[in-house]
Amino acid sequence: MAFEANQDYYRGRGAQVNTHNKFLKNRYVAQHIEALDEPMLQNGKTQIFEETPRQIVSKSNSPDLSHMHSINPYQGCEHGCIYCYARNSHEYYGFSAGLDFERKIIVKRNAPELLEEYFNKRKYKPLPIVLSGNTDCYQPIERELEITRRMLKLFLQYRHPVSIITKNNLVLRDMDILEELAKLNLIHVNISITSLDEQLRQKLEPRTVTSIGRLNVIEKLSAKGVPVRVMTAPIIPGLNSNEVPAIIKAAANRGAVDAGFTIVRLNGSIGEIFTDWIHKTFPDRAEKVLNLIRECHGGNLNDSEFGRRMGGEGEVSESIQQLYRVACNKFLAGRVMPDYDLSLFTPKAGKQTALF
Repeated sequence: MAFEANQDYYRGRGAQVNTHNKFLKNRYVAQHIEALDEPMLQNGKTQIFEETPRQIVSKSNSPDLSHMHSINPYQGCEHGCIYCYARNSHEYYGFSAGLDFERKIIVKRNAPELLEEYFNKRKYKPLPIVLSGNTDCYQPIERELEITRRMLKLFLQYRHPVSIITKNNLVLRDMDILEELAKLNLIHVNISITSLDEQLRQKLEPRTVTSIGRLNVIEKLSAKGVPVRVMTAPIIPGLNSNEVPAIIKAAANRGAVDAGFTIVRLNGSIGEIFTDWIHKTFPDRAEKVLNLIRECHGGNLNDSEFGRRMGGEGEVSESIQQLYRVACNKFLAGRVMPDYDLSLFTPKAGKQTALF
């Protein structure tokens, strides 16, 4: 795919703008650029911010994410995926969903302690918890802080089911824990692959592991008995939608036992961020891609309707879903993600009631 060079393009970042935070009364604007001593928007270094939450497990009441419990040890994500739905959540912290999202990372160092408190609540009954439902639990800062690893140790200690969603090969660092969880049917790992085209991957997800690297992760996890699902998400019509069968085939060849997908939706500030990005990155096809996205969402770039928002509707959406179903039937036939064993949960002796 052709990429038009742009001297104002922030390489190594996904977003090329900082959109206005709708929760803030004022906004920064450049009205007289010739009078500024330095550019208003620069590609600065990643900054780390600390948060000390009082609880760590989030519960979703969305009908299409029924009973989903998740933990996000980090807010913001240095991977910089241009399409990420989690960008909007950064506005709650007073930041922009654009460049701020991928260079101002909020960490929750006390997440493991809060998780253990959660496990030991009175009459607690285990349900699978997802790491991470919002931002990647294996982004670069995890290599240093090991918050995710500390939580995985607790999942194993308490015999509690957990699911991981990531696109970083750092997950292999924790193979020792994942292998033990797998023996007890307490782990599902979801590896996201949006494209096998390395040039496209670099533009969509500038600070992520290569697609080959992620396929290697699937292979290594599968070889140790860890069940892996490949997530072809999000599918962007006119950009990566033609790759669905190839991605599922490649993942299946390396041991994946299941697949999942979503069609891109550009809610909130993501519509402005993505529109700006695609005109700068793929100007020759920008309007075509945007129009195809609109066809999947009733003429809009966004869609918040439960049951429809992630799969879309219309002819374009149906053709993508059919392509996905055919690929799954062809390459994943007879394979299944094992059920979690919820019977093994073991609260710490004497602690479950001692807290209350």
